[in-house]
Formats: sequence, structure tokens, C-alpha cells
Amino acid sequence: MIRKKLTDKSSNLHQQSPLWRNCSNIKTLKQIHASMVINGFNSNPSALRELIYASAISIPSAINYAHQLFDQITQPDLFTWNTMIRGSAQSPTPVKAVALYNQMEKCQIRPDKCTFPFVLKACTKLSWVKTGCAIHGKVVKFGFEWNSFGRNALIYFHANCGDIRVASELFDGMVAKNDVVAWSALTAGYARRGELVVARKLFDEMPVRDLVSWNVMITGYAKRGEMESARELFDEVPKRDVVTWNVMIAGYVLSGEHEWAMEMFEEMRRVGERPDEVTMLSLLSACADSGALEFGEKIHCSLLEMHSGGLTVLLGNVLIDMYAKCGSIQKALEVFRGMREKDLSSWNSVIGGLAFHGHSEEAICLFEELTRLKIRPNEITFVGVLVACSHAGEVKLGHRYFNLLRDEYNIEPNIKHCGCMVDMLGRAGKLTEAFEFIDTMQIQPNAIVWRTLLGACRVHGNIELGRRANEQLLKMRNAQSGDYVLLSNIYASQGAWDGVETVRKSMDDSGVRKEVGCSLIEADNKALMHFLLDSKFESNSRESHG
Repeated sequence: MIRKKLTDKSSNLHQQSPLWRNCSNIKTLKQIHASMVINGFNSNPSALRELIYASAISIPSAINYAHQLFDQITQPDLFTWNTMIRGSAQSPTPVKAVALYNQMEKCQIRPDKCTFPFVLKACTKLSWVKTGCAIHGKVVKFGFEWNSFGRNALIYFHANCGDIRVASELFDGMVAKNDVVAWSALTAGYARRGELVVARKLFDEMPVRDLVSWNVMITGYAKRGEMESARELFDEVPKRDVVTWNVMIAGYVLSGEHEWAMEMFEEMRRVGERPDEVTMLSLLSACADSGALEFGEKIHCSLLEMHSGGLTVLLGNVLIDMYAKCGSIQKALEVFRGMREKDLSSWNSVIGGLAFHGHSEEAICLFEELTRLKIRPNEITFVGVLVACSHAGEVKLGHRYFNLLRDEYNIEPNIKHCGCMVDMLGRAGKLTEAFEFIDTMQIQPNAIVWRTLLGACRVHGNIELGRRANEQLLKMRNAQSGDYVLLSNIYASQGAWDGVETVRKSMDDSGVRKEVGCSLIEADNKALMHFLLDSKFESNSRESHG
């Protein structure tokens, strides 16, 4: 059936289009390709154009296959070049769109008004200002600067990553001032640069506002954390789409207003708007940050309904992270084990989650499983497994993994890896070895490393090394009230009350004050503030005076 349709000599694209509308996946695409090869791949220009259009535009995941097909065409026409440039500009690798244009120039194919907007879109996505400016010169050279497609593409490019003044001049030079695309592009440019006053002025002056314009302004306010202004516009939007809702939810998440984000989701569902993957990612992030496990479980159930064929890798990873941060490590493991496809982030999330929640043996076992499967770990993986070794007291194994990091995987240890080693040695009571390790570090130890060691000295009651760690913090001008408290407690644990008094005096002389601690206790749906003092420090000080 496919062969019969392809052997028709008709060059009318519209007549053949039903065949290509049915081409919705790569398998069908390959069947059509095979039929064309049998009948002479380059013999039907019309079929070639539709094959390229289907692979480059209609099927988002087929752009690499489109490039393979394109390389087999002996004399691609301008429509085919433009289609490939357009598909590449919209793909995850927009650099290929620029490369195709350069190739097109070498083949002396003259561009038309449809060519440059796609190339400029690729330059915008890549933030290639110099290349985009060079393309601007080509647009002028070929006389497309005042064509609506060319002009709007130039405004969009300069507004987003080029010169906003050039975008404004192009806009001011427009003959017709009712082009909503140009208005939206310029407004978006000012909003993305944080110039919301100018953006709002343009928005208010728009003769016609489309949904893109509304979403642009709401996004601008949300990114700046001005959620009241964003909500005012949201309430005024004549008709919303999923992007409008997602912008508001993401804005509330970024502002730390997680309850509002969740309430917005519930409202979204009530009005019948179907959430997408972006919605769920924002909400899971909110649940992870706020510890809203119950709501996170609801989101998980909704995701299973939306993705009956299985979750994407990205969603699976965020679910693992959410469950781990909410303390439900078994749920995180269930999600991990149930994923059909995993990437390194999946392994990192579950190993890190297990390690930080004290499930050290499981974290180490998963790391060993990872290496058995020949999956190459990265620096994040090693942070997780070193934390696991630290919590499990596996000093020998921790040293082995630290050496593995450098010797087998050629990863230069960073401050986090070194901090894990200091923590591991400190927990194990190997304080002298921890100091020696710091002395041999290739990178400068930061306050966190010294503070970790100071805490270990407090646990093991080592006054001398605790004083040395505190001195390093003082040299860095990074000492905090908690550091003085730790040192004071080390002295107190050994009955050295003169030392406690010395620390208190040093603290007073430095102008450092002990901050009052507080905790939140929820009772009858009300958050009650409970203020705390460091009891040990206070009792030590009273006893030293008494």
C-alpha cells in the first residue's frame, strides 16, 4: 500500500499529505524510507520533501534520522534545506542549524525569507551573539530586513541575547504597529533582562495582546519573585494555557511559597487544565524543599495515571530526590527499582539519598552494582559513597574509593570529597590523621572542613586539636557563634573551666553573640515558635563563674 502511494508521479504535496500525517513514529518512517529506496530514493522530489518534513518537524525524536536522510539526497532543493534548518533549530542541538546554513552557502543555494528566521532562532538558543550579528548582515544583504518574518526574527534575537537597543530601533521602524509577534518579542526581551518597568509599559501599550504576551509578563514578574504582580496579571488573563499555570506554580516554588504552589495546582485541576511534565517537576521540587511527603505521594499517583507506559527518566529522578529529601528512602528505592530506563543521575540520587539517611550499607552496595554494570561514576557519585563510608565508619573502604576517584576515573577531588574524608576520619576518632589529610590537600580547606573537624574534636574531647581548628577558623574571619560554643564544650567536657571562660571572653571581645535558637511546632494547624538557648554553653558559663 505504501509502495503504491509513493510510486504516484503526482508532485502535489497536499494530495500526498494524508500518508505523512499517518507517519507518527520512526518505525513507520523507516518503512516509507525503505519503499522509496526500492523505487529510487532520489527519483521523487515531492516524496523526498515530505519524508524530510516528517522526520525533521513532525516527529521530534527523529531529527538525527532526518540528517541521515538528508545526506543521501543528491540535490536538495531550498524547501528541503529550510526544513532541515528549522528542525535543527528546534532540536536539542541547534548548532546543526547554523552548520547547515554554512553548508548551504558553500553550495551556493540562495536563501529566501524563510531561511534566516530559523538560523536566528538557533543563534538565540545558543546565545551566539557574534554569529547572530553576522546573520543580521546577511538578512540586510538579501533584502529581508523589512520582511515581517525577517524583522521579527531579528527583534527576537536582539531582544533575547543581542543588543536590546537594536531590537527597539527595529521595532520603532515598523510601518505597521499591529504585529503582535514583534510586540511580544520586544516585551519578552526587556522582561528577561529584568527591565520590567519598560516591559510593562510596552505590554500596556499593545494594540492586541496574545497569550504569549500575557505569559511573558507573568514570567518576568515570577522570575523576579514579584508574585503579587504576577498573580494580578494571572487573574486578568482572558484565556489561560498550561504554560500560564506552570509559570505561576514555578514562581511560587522559586519564592519558597510552596503552599501557594500546591494550591495553584489544585485550582488548575479544578478548572480542568491538564498538567504536563513541567507542572509536575515544579511541584515535586516544592514537595522536596518543604518536606510535604503526603502531597508528593499524590503527585506520584497523578504521574502514574498520566504516564501509564512508565515514567520518563527525568520524572523518575525527581521523584527519587523528593522521596529521599522527605525521608521516605524506601519509596525512593521503589521508584529507582521500578524505572525501565536509568541514567547516572538516577543512581546518584538514590545513592546520595541512602547515604544521607544513614543507610550506608545499601548505598555502598548500589555503588558496587553501578561499577559492575560498567556505568562510569562522576564526582557526585563519589560524594554519595564517601558520605556512606563516613556514616558507616568504613575508613579503609573510604580511602579505597577516594583513591579510585583519582587513579581509575581521573576525577580531581573537590572540596566536597575532601570534606567527606575529614568527616570520616573525625567520626572514627582519627583526629591526627584528619589534620594530616588536610595538610596534604591540593585545595585550600574552607570553613566547612575546619568546622567539621572542630565538631569531631568536641565529640572525642580533644582540646589541643580543637583549639587548632578554631584558630584556623579565626584566621579565615569565618568563625560563628556555634564554633565558640563547640570549643567551649570541648573544654567543659574535660573540666577545663578556665578555657570555657577564655572562650567566652574571646567571643565578647570579637563582638560575636550567641543567636537564640528556635524551632517550629505545629499544633491545631498553627505554627508555634519555640525559642531555645544553648543549654550547655549557658550552664558552662554559669559554672565557670560560680
